Amino acid sequence: MIAIRAPIKIIWSLLTDAANYPQWNSIVEKIDGPIAAGERFFLHPKGAPTLAMPVRVAEFAPPHKMVWSGGVPFGVLRASLSFVLTSAANDHIRFAIEADYAGFLARSIPDLQPAFETFAAEVNRRAEGLTQPIQGEG
Repeated sequence: MIAIRAPIKIIWSLLTDAANYPQWNSIVEKIDGPIAAGERFFLHPKGAPTLAMPVRVAEFAPPHKMVWSGGVPFGVLRASLSFVLTSAANDHIRFAIEADYAGFLARSIPDLQPAFETFAAEVNRRAEGLTQPIQGEG
């Protein structure tokens, strides 16, 4: 979890703006398709841009929670990734990423916590950068 000093609306817009992920995110090469309620998109990770991971937006509750789901058919692996935004003290927003895995291959998933921390730090940096006053404005 990370505390971000930016309006929740800006953070939510970053999380749902598929076309601009590559501008601020070091993990995502590109996203094909919209990030919206019930939609399916394909996530292309950096380092393997030809790999297109199918993802469905399973839950969409703007601007507080979104859940992505995907996996391998026949119960081999089911994964969900939750993004949760809650208000905190001093105009901060708490941003948490929670992962859940089930199925035969669930135990073989490596520790992705460092990747989630990188993702959260990049959301923080971008959101706070977008809220900084422009030089010369008073």
